[in-house]
Amino acid sequence: MDTSFYMEQFQEAADQLDKRLLYKKQIEVAVVLYEMNTIVLKLYKKSWASPFQDPLTAASKIFFSVWISDSAIREQKLLYNIHALKLRQLKNYSIQSRKFAGIFRNSFKAFAHTWENVNVQVGPLTLMEGWLKTNPENLQRNIVKLANGFLEIEHLVDNTLVQFKRTAAN
Repeated sequence: MDTSFYMEQFQEAADQLDKRLLYKKQIEVAVVLYEMNTIVLKLYKKSWASPFQDPLTAASKIFFSVWISDSAIREQKLLYNIHALKLRQLKNYSIQSRKFAGIFRNSFKAFAHTWENVNVQVGPLTLMEGWLKTNPENLQRNIVKLANGFLEIEHLVDNTLVQFKRTAAN
Protein backbone atom coordinates (compact mmCIF):
# COMPACT_ATOMS: atom_id res chain seq x y z
CA MET A 1 0.00 0.00 0.00
CA ASP A 2 1.18 3.49 -0.82
CA THR A 3 0.41 4.79 2.68
CA SER A 4 1.18 8.44 1.97
CA PHE A 5 -1.07 8.46 -1.13
CA TYR A 6 -4.02 6.97 0.75
CA MET A 7 -3.50 9.14 3.85
CA GLU A 8 -3.57 12.16 1.56
CA GLN A 9 -6.71 10.94 -0.23
CA PHE A 10 -8.52 10.32 3.05
CA GLN A 11 -7.42 13.66 4.55
CA GLU A 12 -8.50 15.56 1.43
CA ALA A 13 -11.87 13.81 1.59
CA ALA A 14 -12.18 14.72 5.30
CA ASP A 15 -11.39 18.33 4.44
CA GLN A 16 -14.34 18.37 2.01
CA LEU A 17 -16.88 17.64 4.74
CA ASP A 18 -19.18 20.50 5.75
CA LYS A 19 -17.45 22.05 8.79
CA ARG A 20 -20.58 23.90 9.92
CA LEU A 21 -22.63 20.71 9.84
CA LEU A 22 -19.95 18.80 11.74
CA TYR A 23 -19.89 21.56 14.37
CA LYS A 24 -23.69 21.67 14.60
CA LYS A 25 -23.88 17.90 15.08
CA GLN A 26 -20.81 17.87 17.39
CA ILE A 27 -19.13 15.32 15.14
CA GLU A 28 -15.35 15.03 15.21
CA VAL A 29 -13.29 13.75 12.27
CA ALA A 30 -9.97 11.91 12.34
CA VAL A 31 -7.87 10.24 9.67
CA VAL A 32 -5.58 7.61 11.16
CA LEU A 33 -3.20 4.89 10.13
CA TYR A 34 -4.27 1.65 11.79
CA GLU A 35 -1.92 -1.32 12.11
CA MET A 36 0.48 -0.03 9.45
CA ASN A 37 -1.63 -1.06 6.44
CA THR A 38 -5.11 0.38 6.98
CA ILE A 39 -6.12 4.01 6.50
CA VAL A 40 -9.27 5.00 8.40
CA LEU A 41 -11.54 8.03 8.48
CA LYS A 42 -13.48 8.10 11.76
CA LEU A 43 -16.53 10.17 12.64
CA TYR A 44 -17.52 10.27 16.30
CA LYS A 45 -18.91 12.37 19.12
CA LYS A 46 -17.06 12.90 22.37
CA SER A 47 -20.33 12.07 24.15
CA TRP A 48 -20.23 8.60 22.55
CA ALA A 49 -17.06 7.68 24.45
CA SER A 50 -15.95 7.21 28.03
CA PRO A 51 -15.54 10.63 29.64
CA PHE A 52 -12.06 11.94 30.38
CA GLN A 53 -10.59 9.66 27.72
CA ASP A 54 -9.54 10.38 24.16
CA PRO A 55 -12.60 9.32 22.09
CA LEU A 56 -10.26 7.71 19.54
CA THR A 57 -8.69 5.40 22.10
CA ALA A 58 -11.37 5.15 24.82
CA ALA A 59 -12.31 1.64 25.86
CA SER A 60 -16.01 2.38 25.48
CA LYS A 61 -17.00 4.22 22.30
CA ILE A 62 -19.22 4.44 19.25
CA PHE A 63 -17.88 5.60 15.91
CA PHE A 64 -18.40 5.43 12.17
CA SER A 65 -15.43 4.46 10.05
CA VAL A 66 -14.51 4.29 6.38
CA TRP A 67 -11.31 2.43 5.60
CA ILE A 68 -9.08 0.84 3.03
CA SER A 69 -6.41 -1.82 3.41
CA ASP A 70 -4.15 -3.81 1.10
CA SER A 71 -6.79 -6.50 0.61
CA ALA A 72 -9.54 -3.91 0.04
CA ILE A 73 -7.39 -2.21 -2.60
CA ARG A 74 -6.91 -5.53 -4.40
CA GLU A 75 -10.68 -6.11 -4.31
CA GLN A 76 -11.38 -2.46 -5.26
CA LYS A 77 -13.47 -1.98 -2.13
CA LEU A 78 -13.92 0.88 0.29
CA LEU A 79 -15.23 -0.51 3.58
CA TYR A 80 -17.44 1.15 6.18
CA ASN A 81 -19.12 0.39 9.50
CA ILE A 82 -20.46 1.69 12.79
CA HIS A 83 -18.75 0.18 15.82
CA ALA A 84 -20.18 0.18 19.33
CA LEU A 85 -17.46 -1.09 21.66
CA LYS A 86 -17.79 -2.04 25.35
CA LEU A 87 -21.00 -0.06 25.82
CA ARG A 88 -21.58 -1.58 29.27
CA GLN A 89 -18.71 0.64 30.43
CA LEU A 90 -20.21 3.87 29.06
CA LYS A 91 -20.77 6.16 32.04
CA ASN A 92 -24.33 7.35 32.76
CA TYR A 93 -25.84 4.56 30.66
CA SER A 94 -27.00 1.05 31.40
CA ILE A 95 -26.50 -0.68 28.05
CA GLN A 96 -26.84 -4.27 26.97
CA SER A 97 -24.97 -4.50 23.67
CA ARG A 98 -27.36 -6.87 21.90
CA LYS A 99 -30.40 -4.84 22.90
CA PHE A 100 -28.68 -1.61 21.85
CA ALA A 101 -27.73 -3.10 18.47
CA GLY A 102 -31.26 -4.40 17.94
CA ILE A 103 -32.87 -1.04 18.63
CA PHE A 104 -30.36 0.78 16.43
CA ARG A 105 -30.80 -1.69 13.56
CA ASN A 106 -34.58 -1.48 13.78
CA SER A 107 -34.44 2.31 13.35
CA PHE A 108 -31.77 1.96 10.64
CA LYS A 109 -34.10 -0.14 8.46
CA ALA A 110 -35.72 3.03 7.09
CA PHE A 111 -32.30 4.19 5.82
CA ALA A 112 -30.70 0.87 4.81
CA HIS A 113 -31.75 1.20 1.16
CA THR A 114 -29.42 4.22 0.79
CA TRP A 115 -26.33 2.19 1.82
CA GLU A 116 -24.67 0.01 -0.81
CA ASN A 117 -23.86 -3.58 0.19
CA VAL A 118 -24.94 -2.94 3.78
CA ASN A 119 -25.18 -5.78 6.28
CA VAL A 120 -26.68 -5.72 9.76
CA GLN A 121 -26.45 -9.48 10.33
CA VAL A 122 -23.31 -9.12 12.43
CA GLY A 123 -22.46 -9.24 16.12
CA PRO A 124 -23.51 -6.48 18.53
CA LEU A 125 -20.17 -4.67 18.36
CA THR A 126 -20.80 -3.73 14.72
CA LEU A 127 -24.14 -1.99 14.25
CA MET A 128 -23.89 -2.10 10.46
CA GLU A 129 -21.18 -2.66 7.86
CA GLY A 130 -20.72 -2.63 4.13
CA TRP A 131 -18.57 -1.66 1.19
CA LEU A 132 -18.49 0.32 -2.04
CA LYS A 133 -16.70 -0.55 -5.24
CA THR A 134 -13.95 2.03 -5.63
CA ASN A 135 -10.73 2.93 -7.41
CA PRO A 136 -8.19 5.76 -7.00
CA GLU A 137 -10.16 8.04 -9.34
CA ASN A 138 -13.37 7.99 -7.28
CA LEU A 139 -11.94 7.23 -3.83
CA GLN A 140 -12.34 10.72 -2.35
CA ARG A 141 -15.85 11.08 -3.76
CA ASN A 142 -16.83 7.73 -2.21
CA ILE A 143 -15.32 8.60 1.17
CA VAL A 144 -17.26 11.87 1.22
CA LYS A 145 -20.43 10.07 0.10
CA LEU A 146 -20.18 7.58 2.97
CA ALA A 147 -19.32 10.25 5.56
CA ASN A 148 -22.24 12.42 4.42
CA GLY A 149 -24.48 9.36 4.57
CA PHE A 150 -23.48 8.86 8.18
CA LEU A 151 -24.18 12.50 8.97
CA GLU A 152 -27.76 11.86 7.82
CA ILE A 153 -28.21 8.97 10.26
CA GLU A 154 -26.01 9.90 13.23
CA HIS A 155 -29.15 10.90 15.12
CA LEU A 156 -30.06 7.19 15.25
CA VAL A 157 -27.12 6.64 17.61
CA ASP A 158 -28.27 9.47 19.89
CA ASN A 159 -31.88 8.27 19.77
CA THR A 160 -30.78 4.78 20.73
CA LEU A 161 -28.47 5.98 23.51
CA VAL A 162 -31.26 8.02 25.09
CA GLN A 163 -33.21 4.81 25.67
CA PHE A 164 -30.40 3.54 27.92
CA LYS A 165 -29.69 6.75 29.86
CA ARG A 166 -29.54 6.24 33.60
CA THR A 167 -31.85 8.42 35.63
CA ALA A 168 -31.56 9.38 39.26
CA ALA A 169 -34.03 6.58 40.04
CA ASN A 170 -31.85 3.85 38.49
